Amino acid sequence: MTVTVYGATCASSRRSKEWLTKNGINYIDRNIIKNPLTVDELQEILRMTVDGTDEIISTRSKTFKELDLDIESLPLQELLELIHQHPRLLRRPIIMDEKRLQVGYHEDDIRQFLPRTTRRNQILEYLGLTPNYLQPAKG
Repeated sequence: MTVTVYGATCASSRRSKEWLTKNGINYIDRNIIKNPLTVDELQEILRMTVDGTDEIISTRSKTFKELDLDIESLPLQELLELIHQHPRLLRRPIIMDEKRLQVGYHEDDIRQFLPRTTRRNQILEYLGLTPNYLQPAKG
């Protein structure tokens, strides 16, 4: 699965990419300020959210405040066009693959992008067990 990091030059995006690299996860890096998301791409991201636009829009951003938006009154298509025109409205980074989505950098949550076997082996190691037949680890 291909992981994509939609971000910008910010600390959270940088930490996310560092974590993915450290854990051997290949990813595609996309700077959304230089290369804004299309309306179709935004719709794909929204399909994967739990809280819809509330999950991806940064209401504390300078752009949001300057535009003085009332998100609730905007039709979705207009809002998506606005985000396309003003990508700084998005929270960053947005990390996703075909099945998972994470908005922002959270060290515990980003582990979801590790392959299942890697997560399983890390848990077993933490418990002092080896992956081979759940035998106690040596040493």
